[in-house]
Amino acid sequence: MEWSPLLRLLWTLLLFRADLSGGVTITSTEQTMITRAQGEKVTLPCTFTFGPQDTGSLDIEWVLLQPNEEQTVIMYNGDRIYDKYKMDGRVEFVNPNPASGDGTIDILNLEATDTGTYQCKVKKPPSVQTQRIQLTVLVKPTKTKCYVEGSQEIGTDLTLKCKSQEGSPIISYYWKKATEELPANSVSNADTGDLLVKNASQIYSGVYTCTASNRVGTDECSLELNVTPPINRAGRIAGAIIGTLLCLLLLAFLIFCCLKKQREKKYEKEVHHDIREDVPPPKSRASTARSYIGSNRSSLGSMSPSNMDGYAKTQYNKIPSEEFERAPVQTPNFQPPKYGIGNRMGDITVV
Repeated sequence: MEWSPLLRLLWTLLLFRADLSGGVTITSTEQTMITRAQGEKVTLPCTFTFGPQDTGSLDIEWVLLQPNEEQTVIMYNGDRIYDKYKMDGRVEFVNPNPASGDGTIDILNLEATDTGTYQCKVKKPPSVQTQRIQLTVLVKPTKTKCYVEGSQEIGTDLTLKCKSQEGSPIISYYWKKATEELPANSVSNADTGDLLVKNASQIYSGVYTCTASNRVGTDECSLELNVTPPINRAGRIAGAIIGTLLCLLLLAFLIFCCLKKQREKKYEKEVHHDIREDVPPPKSRASTARSYIGSNRSSLGSMSPSNMDGYAKTQYNKIPSEEFERAPVQTPNFQPPKYGIGNRMGDITVV
């Protein structure tokens, strides 16, 4: 029986399909997309089986597909493992013997740059099979801060703010109060992290907690809201004015003291320069009296008895007054006698 061309084609396709079904087959096809957090570990599965015609050398290769190239991650070839590539020290085969049918790998301490499409290629001639997995590495929300914007006085509108400084989008924010529900007139925005509280009342006081979350983790922060009565602004202004005046008065007093001290120093300096260094100091009363008596005795010793009658005798029982300090001059009130001949009388010579 001759076969028509159509039957021959169908038979060829069936044989080709049977040949393919007996080659290498990757069995771990459940996970095609995986998301992990930065710093975590991820397991990329790649299990396989061989066909009876697969008799060549086994070659397992993991690559990170780039727009224009393939970046090798780890390889198994000829019973040896090659891992000295970009992720050196962070990637390894889960099974020490991948030839047993398990080419699954672990990537440790994930980084944001590890995001991409990973391909596992199992080659055992004449069969070749590949599998691709999309890995996304996200950053958990961290360093989340909460604070109040606006006055915390009764009757005012205020906003509770919540923001994470680090974290991969999309980050959602949710507010809650520690012991009760949020105020009825509050409005929360999950995208911005704002909680608007209108017409604040003291019953709104309490502890509020904000939770920031994305696909890989969460982070929290808390704050305490304390709604108080309005502040007496008039009293505050008056206090500020009084304080300012007191400061000015204190400053003026300090300036006055400094100027006074400066004037005193200047006066002392001028008086010091007016004192003459060649003027002797004033004599005491006792030294003045002694010098006066001594001068009178010397005068008496050089005078004749006749001259003593006309000399105004000094009263020695009196202490000289201050006038003697002015170098008084003694003027005799008699005319000295005139003698032409000098006579010697004992030790006294009379002229």
